[in-house]
Amino acid sequence: MELKQYLAQHQSRMLDELFSLIRIPSISAQPEHHDDMLACAQRWTQLLLEAGADEAMVMPSAGNPMVFAQKTVDPAAKTVLVYAHYDVMPPDPLELWKSDPFEPEVRDGRIYARGADDDKGQSFIQVKAFEYLVRNGLLRHNVKFIFEGEEEIGSPSLERFCQEHLDLLKADVILVSDTSMLGADLPSLTTGLRGLAYWEIEVTGPNRDLHSGHFGGAVANPVNVLSRLISQVTDENGRIAVPGFYDDVEEVPQAEREMIASIPFDEEKYKRAIGVQALAGEVGYSTLERNSCRPSFDVCGIWGGYIGEGAKTVLPSKAYAKVSCRLVPYQDHEKIARLFADYLTRVAPPTVSVKVTSLHGGQGYVCPIDHPAYRAAEQGFEKAFGQKPLAVRRGGSIPIIATFEQVLGVKTILMGFGLESNAIHSPDENMPLDMLRKGIEAVVVFHQAYS
Repeated sequence: MELKQYLAQHQSRMLDELFSLIRIPSISAQPEHHDDMLACAQRWTQLLLEAGADEAMVMPSAGNPMVFAQKTVDPAAKTVLVYAHYDVMPPDPLELWKSDPFEPEVRDGRIYARGADDDKGQSFIQVKAFEYLVRNGLLRHNVKFIFEGEEEIGSPSLERFCQEHLDLLKADVILVSDTSMLGADLPSLTTGLRGLAYWEIEVTGPNRDLHSGHFGGAVANPVNVLSRLISQVTDENGRIAVPGFYDDVEEVPQAEREMIASIPFDEEKYKRAIGVQALAGEVGYSTLERNSCRPSFDVCGIWGGYIGEGAKTVLPSKAYAKVSCRLVPYQDHEKIARLFADYLTRVAPPTVSVKVTSLHGGQGYVCPIDHPAYRAAEQGFEKAFGQKPLAVRRGGSIPIIATFEQVLGVKTILMGFGLESNAIHSPDENMPLDMLRKGIEAVVVFHQAYS
C-alpha cells in the first residue's frame, strides 16, 4: 500500500497510540513518577510488538528501565539501531499551558502536550515508519530499538547499559530523531553537536559574614573576587584564556564555513527575537559559527551575600557560581575540566580560597556528510520536503551520542524533525500533524535507501 494512503487509513489509530504514551507523565527528574516510568516503558514494548518487532522487552538498568526491541530480516544484512527516550521534562509552570500538558489536544493542526515533540512524537515517527515497512514487506535490513528513560537527567545509566550489552546493541549505524530543523520549509540534518563541561565555583573569604562598614576595604570580598575571576576567563576578543584550552580545537574547513554562510540567517530578526541591541562573541567568526562550531563560556548562575528586600550592609563569607563551556569535537571534557580548575585556582589571589567542582560533562560529536547512512537520510528529507537538506552543526549537546561512538564504535545519524515553534521543554510544547507525516515519509525512504 502506498505510504500516504496507509497513513490516511491508520491516522486515527496512530494518534490514539501516540496519545496513550503522552498521557503517561514519565518525568524522570521527579521520584514520585517512578511507576510512570515503568508504565511508559511497558506501553512502548506493546506498541513495538504491534508495529512488527520480533521481540520487545523492558530491561533493568542502574536507573529507569530500558526498552529493547528488534526485527531480524537477514542476519547477514545491515542493522540500524534506533535510539530514543521516553522520559519528559516537568511541565511547570502549569499556569502557562492552554491545555492539560498530559492530555493531548489538537489545535490548528498541532498536537499540544508535554512530549508531543521531545521525544515521544519524534520517536513515534521512527516506530510508525518501521511499522509501514514491515507490514508492506519493504524492510530489507535488520532494525533494533533502544529507548531510555533518563535522557532529560543526563542519561546516567545508559553508558553502563551499553557496555554490558555490546552484542545486543551491535549495529552498523544509529538513527536518532531528537533534534530540530532550521525551519518547516528549510529542512536540515544535524552533522555536529558541541560537548559540555560544567562546574561550580566556591570562593571563601572570612570565616563568617562581616559588617561591610567595619571590614570593607580591609578584607577581600568573595563576591568581588569571584567577579574578577570570571572576567579573566575570556579575553577582549571573546577567546577563552585558559592555557591549553584550544589545543584540540578543530578549525572548521573552509568548505564547511562556506556552507554555514549559505544558511539563510537574518541577524536583525535574530536580535529582535531575543531582545538585544547587539551580538557578541569570538572575533573572526559569524554568529552561526560562534553558536555551533566554536567553543564558548557562560556563567549559568551566580550568588552570594544578601539578596533579600531592602539593604543589609554585609561582606559575605562565601560566593558561588555555576559556569559552563560548550566544547567542539575532539575537545575532551575531562581534560578541559582539569585545565579550567587549575587555571582558576592559579589566578586566584591569596586573600580567598577557591574550590572548583566539576558537575557534568560530555563529548562533542561530528558526522561526516559522505557517510552512506547520511546520504540515505538526505534522500529521505529530499523526498519528504521537496528539497535537499542543509548540513548544519548545532550548539547544543547530547553527550550520549559521543558515548555511542566511543562504546559501540558506530556513527549516529541525527535525523530530527523538531521546530523552534514546537516549544520543547516549555509550556504548550507541540508537534504539527503535517510534520509527523513528513517525518514518517523521510524515515521510510531512509531505510529503503540504506538497504
